[in-house]
Amino acid sequence: MIVLQVNQLYKSFVTDEILSGVKLEIQHRDRVALVGRNGAGKSTLLKIIAGQMSYDSGEIIIPKDVKIGYLEQHTGLESKLSIWDEMMTIFDSFRNQEKHLRSLEQRMADPAVYGNEEVYARVMAEYDQLQHDFKEAGGYQYEADTRSVLHGMQFYPEDYDKPISSLSGGQRTRLALAKLLLSKPDLLILDEPTNHLDIETLSWLENYLKGYEGAILIVSHDRYFLDQVVSIVYEVSRTNVTKYVGNYSAYLAEKAKNYERDMKLYERQQDEKAKLEAFIQKNIARASTTKMAQSRRKVLERTEWMDAPDGDERSANFGFTIERQSGNDVLSIDDLMIGYDGKTISKNIHMRIFREDRIALVGPNGVGKSTLLKTIVKDLPILSGDIRYGANVQIGYYDQEQAKLKSNKTVLQELWDEWPLMNEKDIRTILGRFLFSGDDVTKTVNSLSGGEKARLALAKLMMQKANLLVLDEPTNHLDLDSKEVLENALIDYPGTLLFVSHDRYFINRIASKVVELSGTGSFEYLGDYDYYLEKKQELQELAEMKAQVAAAKGVESPSQSKSSTSQIDKEAKKRERQIRRTVEDIEKKMATLDEQINTIEEKLCDPEIFKDHEQVLKYQSELDSVKQQHDELEVQWLELNEELENIIS
Repeated sequence: MIVLQVNQLYKSFVTDEILSGVKLEIQHRDRVALVGRNGAGKSTLLKIIAGQMSYDSGEIIIPKDVKIGYLEQHTGLESKLSIWDEMMTIFDSFRNQEKHLRSLEQRMADPAVYGNEEVYARVMAEYDQLQHDFKEAGGYQYEADTRSVLHGMQFYPEDYDKPISSLSGGQRTRLALAKLLLSKPDLLILDEPTNHLDIETLSWLENYLKGYEGAILIVSHDRYFLDQVVSIVYEVSRTNVTKYVGNYSAYLAEKAKNYERDMKLYERQQDEKAKLEAFIQKNIARASTTKMAQSRRKVLERTEWMDAPDGDERSANFGFTIERQSGNDVLSIDDLMIGYDGKTISKNIHMRIFREDRIALVGPNGVGKSTLLKTIVKDLPILSGDIRYGANVQIGYYDQEQAKLKSNKTVLQELWDEWPLMNEKDIRTILGRFLFSGDDVTKTVNSLSGGEKARLALAKLMMQKANLLVLDEPTNHLDLDSKEVLENALIDYPGTLLFVSHDRYFINRIASKVVELSGTGSFEYLGDYDYYLEKKQELQELAEMKAQVAAAKGVESPSQSKSSTSQIDKEAKKRERQIRRTVEDIEKKMATLDEQINTIEEKLCDPEIFKDHEQVLKYQSELDSVKQQHDELEVQWLELNEELENIIS
């Protein structure tokens, strides 16, 4: 069943065409993503579909019985009611039905009704029908559903009586999403629903949406989320919308294939066009060939030459460099307690950061991730414990709140004031790499959008040439294209990274270690986000098994004990096989690195290379990098072998 059809939709603002000939179709149970750059028209299209914005021409077809629910970006719930009472307003029909059921029960208990067979039968029939309809519609389930959704959005029974007016902006946004989910529209339209959600809540939302009974249309910059949820992608680009079947990764692969095909066709057409133009220019003046040249000119004018596949869409183009290398030990944190205004948020934090580490800091909202970063960069004082900085460490800090980007200066002056010895042309060139060109550089900093402020902050960060980048939610406000550019810049960055992010796709691409922060300490995992999830699950299972063994002692019967032990043995064998496979992979990688080390050391012993200072520096840097990788693998190998010994023993 089709729940939405958009045909030949056009929308312009004054002279700027935003959407041109848009076609879009959503069937029942479809999971659809709308992707594209900031300003491409995604939110505009959602508002038009939701009936909150007019359009110039075209057709939007929504069946009469289809109910649409729309959550606008940055929307927070405004209400004078408590959390629970506000959620219950969705179920007024159920509550009225419940009152009717109670009144019918009272009538059936009334002796006057009970004693009259005809009246009693009529009341009983009405009661049976109403009870059946109430049950079929989910009347006995709505309070449980409400508790489940509120729990998923991190609102617990002790929060239910809190007035909504007392909540923070992020909490009100989560509550608006919870209310929309509970209303269960046939078409759920979500504009950036992942904002203000931590990783745990994101995972819950993904699972909820996978099982959602209706259709879903989502705008999101969270690529991991899109990969998990959607099966159709519509790309908004240069006023047009193109459909791709599959999740976000499938869309990227298909788009790359199409781009390569279109680029070859475009280049072939350009060759043909150039040959025609050359022939016309050469032969138009000759009497003997002028007719042929005129004929070719007509062909040139009548042919619809395709535009370049990348059109006029520009991408940011930047990279991060360092002024000088730090020592191998970059940062040591011991028994650290953090907080602000006399309030302790987290304690017992221990961390070691070495040169060229890529460390992702994860944990639920409010656990102190941003506070830890601010403490490291000395924006907040240490409550207790110790932070030691290594030799030659220069810190560059990216603040998610852009607290230092609040001024009436122009974009140009914001950079020029910090680097006054650079000439204007060079400053403008740098800003151009971050998509500030022409009149953009004369905008005031306060008037910039979130995405523009993010790009300006990254420009300032690039110019610092720091060897330790401390980044707090660097992908916030960036569109998908800018995120990819940032990721590639950080992958090539020769320094050390410590960052907080809720973007799991970003963590997977960048991180080599994940540190999980809680209110009582920190725990390090050697790997990316997927490895962190897998390892955390394993540790939880092992803890549960140990708890089962402890509970079983002296309580279970011999047969139960034997069964439990057998299950634990199976789990231990499974873990042993996993470790052995991982150890084998690490040993192969270490062997490859050993060969690389030997090859580089042989080159350094070559007299010709030894004479060339630049070549020596290049190979020595490469040798240090390979040895660092070897050392990290060796640490992982030792830890796994130690775990293996514990299992075997």
